[in-house]
Amino acid sequence: MAKGIRVLAHAARETRALGQRLAAHLRHGDVLLLTGGMGAGKSEFARGLARALGLEGSIPSPTFTLLNLYQDGALPFKHFDWYRIEDPEELYAAGLDEQVGGEGITAIEWHERAPELVPEDCLEVRLSPLDGDTREVAFLPHGGFRPLPWPDITEEHA
Repeated sequence: MAKGIRVLAHAARETRALGQRLAAHLRHGDVLLLTGGMGAGKSEFARGLARALGLEGSIPSPTFTLLNLYQDGALPFKHFDWYRIEDPEELYAAGLDEQVGGEGITAIEWHERAPELVPEDCLEVRLSPLDGDTREVAFLPHGGFRPLPWPDITEEHA
């Protein structure tokens, strides 16, 4: 794993803004692992990604559906939430393994539940709550995930 970048977000809107700024540098096939406990800001970050991709309306967490697929934006956006799966075989049985990567951007919450479905080349976005509404957001590239222009993405939140 390459060395990552860490910044602070002091409110939910700043967490969404980081997602928006990152989205401008993403391309087809990119997989993002949204890591953090309940209430860490994973869904807020995903909402920022969705807005930057041109999606409007409600962007709910796919906690009960496992996948929300959006095709109306600049790129397709696949937002997974694997919190409720008990066995990765559930994802294979539903054919959801085929949705990871490929066309568009994939964001996966609770990826730890099915690590065998996570591609080697991905970007982990680790959200860690601190005091109040402040959270540390770490961007951790894995495998051969390409370098990104971090100052362009994080400068407003340094």
